[in-house]
Amino acid sequence: MKENPATGSNAPTASNFIRSIIEEDNQSGKWNGRVETRFPPEPNGYLHIGHAKSICLNFGLARDYNGICHLRFDDTNPEKEEQEYVDSILESVRWLGFDWGEHLHYASDYFDKLYEFAEYLIKQGKAYVDSLTAEEIRALRGTLIEAGENSPYRERSVEENLDLFRRMKSGEFPDGAHVLRAKIDMTSPNINLRDPVIYRIRHTYHHRTGDKWCIYPMYDYTHCISDALEKITHSLCTLEFEDHRPLYDWTLNQLADIVRCHPQQIEFARLNLTYTVMSKRKLNELVEGDFVDGWDDPRMNTLAGVRRRGYTPESIRLFAERIGVSKADSWIDMNVLEDCLREDLNERAHRRVAVLEPLKIVIDNYPENREEDCLAPNHPQKPELGNRILPLSKVLYIERSDFMETPPKGYFRLSPGTEVRLRYAYIVKCVEVVKDANGEVLEIHCTYDPGSKSGTAGADKRKIKGNIHWLSASHAHQAEVRLYDRLFSQAHPDAGGQDYKASLNPHSKRIINAYVESSLSQAQPEDRFQFERHGYFIVDRKDTKSGKPVFNRAVTLRDSWGKTV
Repeated sequence: MKENPATGSNAPTASNFIRSIIEEDNQSGKWNGRVETRFPPEPNGYLHIGHAKSICLNFGLARDYNGICHLRFDDTNPEKEEQEYVDSILESVRWLGFDWGEHLHYASDYFDKLYEFAEYLIKQGKAYVDSLTAEEIRALRGTLIEAGENSPYRERSVEENLDLFRRMKSGEFPDGAHVLRAKIDMTSPNINLRDPVIYRIRHTYHHRTGDKWCIYPMYDYTHCISDALEKITHSLCTLEFEDHRPLYDWTLNQLADIVRCHPQQIEFARLNLTYTVMSKRKLNELVEGDFVDGWDDPRMNTLAGVRRRGYTPESIRLFAERIGVSKADSWIDMNVLEDCLREDLNERAHRRVAVLEPLKIVIDNYPENREEDCLAPNHPQKPELGNRILPLSKVLYIERSDFMETPPKGYFRLSPGTEVRLRYAYIVKCVEVVKDANGEVLEIHCTYDPGSKSGTAGADKRKIKGNIHWLSASHAHQAEVRLYDRLFSQAHPDAGGQDYKASLNPHSKRIINAYVESSLSQAQPEDRFQFERHGYFIVDRKDTKSGKPVFNRAVTLRDSWGKTV
């Protein structure tokens, strides 16, 4: 059995209804054993975690059936498209671990063909130029329970339609003066078949074709033809395109004499993830409104954002595998995604100590100028990764939360008169608390038991319940640490049409100056660590400078939100 690339194990890849379709096609010889899929993003924003599901599905199926997955940009709306988005999409797909090889395409590659096919439809009496305004077209379209009405321009002659369409192409008319519509059936119960617009005038510069075109094809017309030209076998879409499939098939049926391939469109349920919004429009509003620090803000669910947050490609692929593929809409709890990251980083992340809210400890009976090495494992379950040295000295930092002056019952960390073990080092006892004029604890004085050092003979004779982490004050490195949390405080921030921005979590980002092990001063961008007892952290790939790493919290060690679905 071959290894499952999503999980890195020999567990079989989970079956789903799309795999069943492909296997039936292969058995029947429908495509002569070919499997060609495509991922067709629009370059009008950054990809988000919902796109990752589609990327993993399309590229994963092609990989598993020895096929090909194309990456095709649907660049038919130049008003909203930018090269920045193209570049970010290419980078994100590569980061996820997928390669399109020579199969990188753009819908704009086919603009000449698409125009040629539009003229063919006109000549066949299957398309016409309509001179109604957008509002007038909408008014005649009808409703879900009422049939539409024919445009007064529907019966223009082939010659007049060809003349007008060619003049549209030459730039003679302003935006909105005319559109080209497919001539299907204004009484169809499927609104998408009520003479849909397939071309409109847009005097807009295109990021690839420049000013060559001033008419641009619509998505429903473009993507089925692009699929056919690329000889896609299985065209996978989310469920909202199910009602568009009849138009997909109608278009290719009308062009059957000149376009020989007719791919099969298959719909699957999109990803609905709690504590997020998946709308590009809303994500753009967050960026443009300065609610976040750009498309790659680690709180954003964009792939650029989750990468900077600390997610690994392996964890995203594991998530896509774990949630599966179905025809039914459902909600996935954010904790499922977070657990995939925990599972991945628990295996690979080296352990380090960080003190996020430091409180000074002075060990009174420890020699003034003495230092000694304490050994700490790089990974407690992987001894082959070896140990690291934690230097111990008279003055240490511990977490402020590891001390309470008046502790509740069952508190096993440090308090006046009690003992704890300094992890990897000695047992210490609190003997004095020093406060300022306002009663704030400034430092703690302790004594240590010289015969209790971890790893030495007899050290385990004394059983101490409390175990806290620490750093030597003279060796610790000060670093910026960003404590990220979920961007929204509500599981369904845009439910019921409410303003999703009202659910923004005011505590989703907190910046602190912490102390970390001295070796971390040389950590490189995208190095990942488990800060013991705190969570998993990544060195920020954008703001880190040489010798001055910035650490982003990717995820806590345990879920602190609870199940929400």
